[in-house]
Amino acid sequence: MQNTLRIATFNIHKGVTSFNARFALHQQRDLIRKLHADIVFLQEVRDLHIPHSKRFSTWPANGQAEFLADAVWPDYAYGKNSVYPAGHHGNALLSKFPIIKVTNEDISAHTVEQRGMLHCEIEVPGWEQPLHCLCVHLGLFSRWRRKQVQAMRERIEATIPPDAPLIIAGDFNDWGMSAGKILVEGLHLREVFEHHHGRSARSFPSVLPFFRLDRIYTRGFHVHHAEVHAGTAFAKVSDHAALSALLSRS
Repeated sequence: MQNTLRIATFNIHKGVTSFNARFALHQQRDLIRKLHADIVFLQEVRDLHIPHSKRFSTWPANGQAEFLADAVWPDYAYGKNSVYPAGHHGNALLSKFPIIKVTNEDISAHTVEQRGMLHCEIEVPGWEQPLHCLCVHLGLFSRWRRKQVQAMRERIEATIPPDAPLIIAGDFNDWGMSAGKILVEGLHLREVFEHHHGRSARSFPSVLPFFRLDRIYTRGFHVHHAEVHAGTAFAKVSDHAALSALLSRS
């Protein structure tokens, strides 16, 4: 039976550095592998971009999600959110365990910003119920985030049993620290860094994190460890730091 679970979340900035200056997906894959996570929540995964595939010779032929999963995570899911003439990007989830159901729900709050909620059910060995995972990237404005968090709440209440294990992770863009209150107060979730360290993690910008944008919320777990992965290595490949946590079923 799988007693512990190591998870991570990381906004990969579409696999390129700021201003599309350099293709960084290979270095991102190396850093993600070093987190030794069983399940990885990813945001801004660009699975198709025609100009970049021509510009960068090492662009993966089968998309960024499959490339990042490679031989380490046998199962992966990709949720196409933002679609444009050159391609598309969205959220992705990499898993060492079988993903038995995938739903990608459009939670866009405005036409200028396409956002999605990737909901995966995962079969973890020895667990009586599937693990529910929601990977999200919320909007830039608070009124949009409120609508998106409400959509998350409605999906959880409608489709996830209250006693089922649940993890929500991603880029909440929650500068004002208000979006997560709905999840904590209404759905009895807890943010792993707030629980383990007393406050949510500083994750942006990755070179010297100050803003608390990225989050991990859980229900039905003990939190044994929570860590921010920042500094020079991550700053070279994304503007966000990565977060990881070690959990066990409560």
